[in-house]
Amino acid sequence: MNKYLYILLFVAALFTSCDDLFSPANENIRDIDAENDDAGFIQGIILNGYTRIPTNSWSFNDVATDDAVTNDKYNNNYMKMATGQWTANNNPMDQWRNSKAAIQYLNILLAESDKVKWADDETVSRLFNMRMKGEAYGLRALFMYYLLQSHGGWTADGQLLGVPIISEPETPESDFNQPRATFDACMKQIYADLDKAEELLPLDYEKVSEIPAKYGDITMDDYERVFFYYPRLRMTARIAKGIRAKAALLAASPAYASGTTTTWEDAAKYAGEVINLNGGLSSLASDGWTWYANHSQINNLQAGVNPPEILWRGDSGNSLDLEQDNYPPSIYGRGRINPTQNLVDAFPMANGYPITDLANSGYDKNDPYAGRDPRLEKYIIVNGSKAGPSSSTIYTEENNTIDGLNANESATRTGYYMRKLLREDVNLNPTSQNQQRHYNPRIRYTEIFLIYAEAANEAWGPTNSGSVGFSAYDVVKAIRLRAGVGKDSGDPYLESIKNDKAAMQKLIRNERRLELCFEGFRFWDLRRWEAPINDVAKGIRISGGAYEEISVENRVYRDYMYYGPIPYSEVLKWDALVQNKGWK
Repeated sequence: MNKYLYILLFVAALFTSCDDLFSPANENIRDIDAENDDAGFIQGIILNGYTRIPTNSWSFNDVATDDAVTNDKYNNNYMKMATGQWTANNNPMDQWRNSKAAIQYLNILLAESDKVKWADDETVSRLFNMRMKGEAYGLRALFMYYLLQSHGGWTADGQLLGVPIISEPETPESDFNQPRATFDACMKQIYADLDKAEELLPLDYEKVSEIPAKYGDITMDDYERVFFYYPRLRMTARIAKGIRAKAALLAASPAYASGTTTTWEDAAKYAGEVINLNGGLSSLASDGWTWYANHSQINNLQAGVNPPEILWRGDSGNSLDLEQDNYPPSIYGRGRINPTQNLVDAFPMANGYPITDLANSGYDKNDPYAGRDPRLEKYIIVNGSKAGPSSSTIYTEENNTIDGLNANESATRTGYYMRKLLREDVNLNPTSQNQQRHYNPRIRYTEIFLIYAEAANEAWGPTNSGSVGFSAYDVVKAIRLRAGVGKDSGDPYLESIKNDKAAMQKLIRNERRLELCFEGFRFWDLRRWEAPINDVAKGIRISGGAYEEISVENRVYRDYMYYGPIPYSEVLKWDALVQNKGWK
């Protein structure tokens, strides 16, 4: 039997005897060598990689930050982590097992792909082989990125380490006691894999007027059989470029910069390339800030087609789960994710000034939601907001309604409910319940714009365009104007800081916080910035028309928790693995 197949069967074999693991019954096992004529069977290996991509947007690890808490106080592992129960063997952020398993499957595909008869026609088989390998290289880079984000860190002796680099399939005879490679070596592996992905894959799976030269002298029919519409949503060269920008941002950030060779300029150029391939600064989707609620656009999506805001997404489907979990109780929801006052205060006024600038903003603490950044109302349900299919008014005053502060187990703990990500044409009323179409974004173009703004500001300052053609200031202005911030005022606050690198850094970080809230970024951003991670999660108590800020939940992180642990069980098994500083 082919040695790689043992690994494919490993999970099932855990529940069998040792004899079954290494000598499985022939009649129950498909041998990979014998199945190289069955392209569907082999392709199932790479599909395993796609199924393992974390669904960041629905993880809601925001409740482990200063952006949100959950009213699911007994079962939420992120809440437990944030309040003092994060250990090396109790780690909700763990990617070690999932991503390493994905890489194992991808390594098997890469080892076998050249042997597979992907099609009867030799030319088409060669093209399929290029595509499968290109997808595998791109996915392998993505999973290495997840491993670095979750487990990369500094050791007690001052090394910045990543994870072991495994580029060949592991077998029962492999030496599993492998040391962690340096963080920088892992980044170079990511870049090398992405280079291979770009070399093998088309920019997109769409109709082309000219066949790329890298595929040789082939007919358009052959090209379209392999690279046309069918594989949409799978890895492409464009997506690989987006992953490169994400990885470079991580490596260039303060938490890692002194241990890597990736620079802010690298990250800016990588993100700039993605943006310019899409049409430049003007390609910022006008409705991209409400991507989750653009109902007509979502309902009319053709198979695999992306809206203008989306670089890469998962498949779409009808559901009501998000709404069941997060609608306020008066409209039949569980109100699970409660935005904090910390996050609400981060939204500026519509004129662009922070609410802390009392001289210029016009902020009224007795009417705190008036005249605010329009994104506040789109992303968060505040007292008096209308929500749900019937535009019901939601009252969050204490001791007032079913939706009031701490009124019941499904009520808000902060005085706020999450609106972002929800389709408010979902009806949860048992007498007229309905579902609506949703999709999960893997990379939004707004994220790429924000990567560029952050990196360009650090590399060249607020108004320098480098070689890209637009500046960090240009991006921030476009993002804020799109949401209606500064639309009538000319955004005087932005103009006042356009030549101040430190002030622009603060604004860019805040814009990232707002635009990407509830999409799984805040936890990682605070750590790569080395920003405070123990700010108390706050809320608002409204009683008799008075607004009182309250403390809701403490954050109990130690200094070493800027970096996640290597799983305790792995450190116990393999003495070559060095744990990150502080973790036991």
